[in-house]
Amino acid sequence: MGKTAKVAISLPEQVLAAVEVERRAKGESRSEFFRRAVETRLKQERESSAIRDYVRGYQQYPESAEEVEAVHSVSIALLAVEPWQ
Repeated sequence: MGKTAKVAISLPEQVLAAVEVERRAKGESRSEFFRRAVETRLKQERESSAIRDYVRGYQQYPESAEEVEAVHSVSIALLAVEPWQ
């Protein structure tokens, strides 16, 4: 994992109690629980950012009418050869 650093955080008692229940049920230490939680949150943020960038790019450069027609034509051709039983 490489270098690590200790971090102190303040939590409301009820939040810490919920953390304790969850981490004990999973057999994790507090450090493991919070490391996993932070990694999950960071991954979600990266994915959300990538999606926002994709949508923004798509809005700035939407497909042309010719591209839509090409996809439509290919789709019709592919569906025509599919065995629909």
